[in-house]
Amino acid sequence: MLILSYIIIIAYTLALSYITIYCLMQFHLLYHYKRFHWSNQNLTYLKVENDDELPFVTIQLPIFNEMYVVDRLIDRIAEFDYPKDRYEMHLLDDSTDETLEISKQKVAEYKAKGFNIDLFHRTDRTGYKAGALKAGMQHAKGDFIAIFDADFLPRKDFLRTTIPYFKNPKVGVVQTRWEHINKEYSIITKLQALQLNVHFTVEQSGRKAGNFLLQFNGTAGVWRTECIHDAGGWEADTLTEDLDLSYRAQMKGWEIAYLEKFGSPAELPAEMNGLKSQQFRWMKGGAENARKLLPTIWKSNLRLMEKIHATIHLMSTGIFLFIFLGGVFSVPMVFALQQLGFNANIFALFWSGLIAVILIYFVANVQAEINTKESVLKRTVKFIILFPIFLSLSMGLSLHNSIAVLQGYMGKKSAFIRTPKFNINTITDTFKKTKYRTSKVSWTTIFEGVLAVYFLFGIFAGLYTQNFAFIAFHTLLMFGYGTICFFTVKHLQLK
Repeated sequence: MLILSYIIIIAYTLALSYITIYCLMQFHLLYHYKRFHWSNQNLTYLKVENDDELPFVTIQLPIFNEMYVVDRLIDRIAEFDYPKDRYEMHLLDDSTDETLEISKQKVAEYKAKGFNIDLFHRTDRTGYKAGALKAGMQHAKGDFIAIFDADFLPRKDFLRTTIPYFKNPKVGVVQTRWEHINKEYSIITKLQALQLNVHFTVEQSGRKAGNFLLQFNGTAGVWRTECIHDAGGWEADTLTEDLDLSYRAQMKGWEIAYLEKFGSPAELPAEMNGLKSQQFRWMKGGAENARKLLPTIWKSNLRLMEKIHATIHLMSTGIFLFIFLGGVFSVPMVFALQQLGFNANIFALFWSGLIAVILIYFVANVQAEINTKESVLKRTVKFIILFPIFLSLSMGLSLHNSIAVLQGYMGKKSAFIRTPKFNINTITDTFKKTKYRTSKVSWTTIFEGVLAVYFLFGIFAGLYTQNFAFIAFHTLLMFGYGTICFFTVKHLQLK
């Protein structure tokens, strides 16, 4: 029993160590983020007013079975204040349902209005989104290529704001910040917004300010066509082709311009199974890119700190694996500490990671100038309420995301499962009578329910042994896994 107790403590300590190191590296990005904003408080974005200076742009819209949102996307692109003779719209529609007919009707409608718009349909989906973008390059005439996923509603001045940054010949990509049109729809969308706000403030701007590698986010950005070709083009060997091409482009010497204060509105997944499919793709794709790119990065001439941050970035999805392991080992830790006579205070050092995360999320969701319609007081109150729930549900997703990460590291291939959107804009909208939702309960969901019971046992174990150090942690884990399991089943499309 003594040996087993030591093994449990070592495993738990290693998990906490990885999590803490990751959190402190994120805090380093926060440092660069704040330093940048302190020295650039009056930053304004460039815009081109003279139409003679505007280059020709290809707008690619990769679509697959998006019957609820494809029409509004095309309508919004057609509202751009960019001259109609200076851009073309290409619908890269691989759909197998009613979406294709909607796209055809929209193309015909806007062709009649004088727009330069075409539909390109593939029947085999080779390479999924990356394959569609690669095939679309054969038809693109623009020196620059803007890309939007089906759930986006870009602003009218999107091109006039992004294109000027390409006057710098080193800029290969311009990325804008995602906004959330339905963030107030439910607790699920509120928590997603909380997390994404960190990525699109502290992470992206922090990496840019620290001269580290950052990423194109797959949509709401513009590429220099020359940069795509120079970096080797779109490749479909990972599920996050955007991250892959971003890194390959920067390794070639290209730069990414990131516009934090210019938002591109989009719809967040409104139901749990859609969120899970998105998380699975992002987590697995991140792990696949770590496996693919890290050897090249460490052989490169990048600065040491660039290599370290690139490694943390590419391996960031692995954090869920250690959250899962730390949670699982925390229950026997109750008995191991008692067996060895150790005090839980020996783990006090690891509180630094949690404090760092709280500060990062506070800055991104309260201090950052992205929610200026609400008062600081209101944002602070919302943060105090939402952050513990976010922490709990993030832990609850750790099993699901860990499976994705392990598959990515092991090289197991899987299809690109797109995240369905349902045109959810306000709290009165519903997805209950829509298509695209899953109808099967996976073994992962069942095991999430089992884990909720497991951590309930951990709470009782702590009370029984009078070791109260883990009770709050086990309560968060129980609530997180139980809530994820509950909403996964609730949001099934029952036949």
